[in-house]
Amino acid sequence: MNKSSIVPESGEHAELRASVAALVGRYGHGYFVERARKHSEPTGLWKELGAAGFLGVHLPEDYGGGGGTLADLSVVIEQTSASGCPLLMTVISPAICGTILARHGSEAMKKRWLTGIADGSIKMAFAITEPDAGSNSHEITTTAHPDGDGWRISGTKYWTSGVDVADAILVVARSGSAAQDAQRSGAGPAQDAQRSGAGTRRPLSLFVVPTDSPGLTYQTIEAALVQPEHQFTVFFDDVAVGPEALIGDDGNGLRQVFSGLNPERITAASISNGISLYALEKATAYANERAVWGVPIGSHQGVAHPLAECYIAVAQARLMAARAAELFDAGEDAAEASNIAKFAAAEASLRALDQSMQVHGGNGMALEYGLADLWFLARMLKTAPVSREMVLNFVAQRSLGLPASY
Repeated sequence: MNKSSIVPESGEHAELRASVAALVGRYGHGYFVERARKHSEPTGLWKELGAAGFLGVHLPEDYGGGGGTLADLSVVIEQTSASGCPLLMTVISPAICGTILARHGSEAMKKRWLTGIADGSIKMAFAITEPDAGSNSHEITTTAHPDGDGWRISGTKYWTSGVDVADAILVVARSGSAAQDAQRSGAGPAQDAQRSGAGTRRPLSLFVVPTDSPGLTYQTIEAALVQPEHQFTVFFDDVAVGPEALIGDDGNGLRQVFSGLNPERITAASISNGISLYALEKATAYANERAVWGVPIGSHQGVAHPLAECYIAVAQARLMAARAAELFDAGEDAAEASNIAKFAAAEASLRALDQSMQVHGGNGMALEYGLADLWFLARMLKTAPVSREMVLNFVAQRSLGLPASY
């Protein structure tokens, strides 16, 4: 494909993209698939991304980061994906967990965890989804009960990625102590927090829980995804944590977790956009090289026009992702842009990948062409980290001012 100036890119970002492309290009899609099919860590690539400063490019310099922005990390993640290695863990450990810790963690917590997240020597998983709560964080039942100066955590998390390779899990839990404080102060649920539809927002707290903690166990969820990370159900059976495990203030977790959800959506969009760029690059190369009846198949409008439509959708999605990152980095409300960016990118990547496979004909299903093995990952990004339906709910209510549907 030809280089485009539609998506604005500074000279610094262009250099960053080129450096990431050169590093990841030494590994390539074959390396990613080989690791993904074995559910084996892409250790070499991850270590190099960390050593080069790419994983922590957005984290504070005082804790081993590059002192850059979420826009910088988005470039890294998009280009890693565009080079054939869409690493879901880049969204989870540096983007979600790293951002929350940088903004709300204590000094000791930052020194303990951020440096390792930045250089790739530490991975942190993120546990918010539950079997009976789904996307409704206000109905979380995993609870942290006060125990001396610490807590004991009990509950179950669902579809938690990469627990087996993580050093710790950032856990979103109901705060038993915050709930008790509210009761002692005479504040009922309605006074203690705002209502959302028919439900009540219960006080939440965030904890960093080492994966080797007694009482923490996990079970693999067998899934069709071709990616290095397994998915897990995680069980917390009276897991004891000390006071140092609490992020920020007890009972203030909802506000804290939302500081990580916009980066989650923006960087998930970056993975999708990278898959789109990868797929379109494959498709256009094949359409230029593959000749039938004496001419490249790309000269036929039946091949060219669907690819052109895909390109337009991808350009729009990338623009929205860039705008969302810009708003987040400026400290402005990025929720609307982040949700729309994630929605647009996921939709565009599925269309681009499907069309690329169609251009390849039967070869689109052949693993050697490196397209079909990305299908379930691209499809997963339509559902997670936030489903298209929840994005549409958000836009309907927040952007259009329509009545709440839940």
